[in-house]
Amino acid sequence: MNLLDASNLDVILNKITLHIKESQEQIYDIAEHTQAEYNSITDELDEIKNSITKLIERVEKMREREKRARIHLMDVSRYFDRYNEEDIKQAYDRAQKIQVELAMLQGQEQLLRDKRNNLERSLRRLQAMLHKAENMISHLGVVFDYLNKNMSTISSSIEGLKQVQQLGISIIKAQEEERKRVAREIHDGPAQLMANIVMRAEYILKLLEVNPAYVKDELVNLQELVRQSLQDVRKVIFDLRPMVLDDLGLIPAINRYVEDYRKQYGINAEFIFFGKQLRLPPATEIAMFRVVQEALSNVHKHARAKQVLIKIEQLAGQITILIKDNGSGFNIKTVEENKDRECYGLINMRERVQILKGEFKITSVPGKGTLINLSIPV
Repeated sequence: MNLLDASNLDVILNKITLHIKESQEQIYDIAEHTQAEYNSITDELDEIKNSITKLIERVEKMREREKRARIHLMDVSRYFDRYNEEDIKQAYDRAQKIQVELAMLQGQEQLLRDKRNNLERSLRRLQAMLHKAENMISHLGVVFDYLNKNMSTISSSIEGLKQVQQLGISIIKAQEEERKRVAREIHDGPAQLMANIVMRAEYILKLLEVNPAYVKDELVNLQELVRQSLQDVRKVIFDLRPMVLDDLGLIPAINRYVEDYRKQYGINAEFIFFGKQLRLPPATEIAMFRVVQEALSNVHKHARAKQVLIKIEQLAGQITILIKDNGSGFNIKTVEENKDRECYGLINMRERVQILKGEFKITSVPGKGTLINLSIPV
């Protein structure tokens, strides 16, 4: 796409507003799921409170029985001449059995109280997340309305490639900052909560070794589910915004992504880097990381490849990236003429590179894999 052509601005703006609208809908879906989880936990909390009330009544009754059993045991012990050996044994056994039952009921009560406290903390965190999601939806709505009402006049005020490029870079920065903020909020909220629940479950397992086996099995299953949920949340965080990209830079972030990609999809992905690792401008690092991410995603979804090579060379004046797979390949012209999601991914990669004054080239032949070459001046 020729960025100097002002007639293309409407297309660009439509895509921008579409992305913002989709982001708004996705956050709305997250808010709905959070609200559903909030309602579910509220119902579960009510059930637990009712269970605690009933259990307290049982504990009080058991304490009365335990008290009477102790009195009887004291009486038997004091007047042993009135009772035979079998009576004394029965008194001791009965008192011991009641004490064990009372201890188990008290343990169950404490377990329910701890679960109640955890659920109440979860409700507070979910309520905070709902509030943040509502604010994000509201802010995106303001941006969306502004774009719809005012951005149509930009084409008359943009003069030259530099202004268009700065606009594109600003949009990318805004999108990535939003992703970064959402990722950190999820990391500081649900992920930490799940980690605490896992630790609590492990602690409860140690305490409940003397309890019935079904309780322990249930907690073991809960522990495994929470661990899996924690892995899923952390994966979402990395997809939204890999923290290593901000902390260490482009090359470590891509290396980490390729390692996870290889483990997740079973594709033999090889990453090779030449040159000296130097930090690039944030917009450049973000754009190049997203291009690699999009390309590898296409390899997994469409290419049916067994091997993929990612080669990056960083020089003083430019950085080049080569991505090659041995997959099924495709007819580039046919794909670009179709307005489908695969074509949109290719356009998205090309536009990210062009915004940074780079060059993007893709070569593919059906049955012979695909080769992507791109270079960006730095």
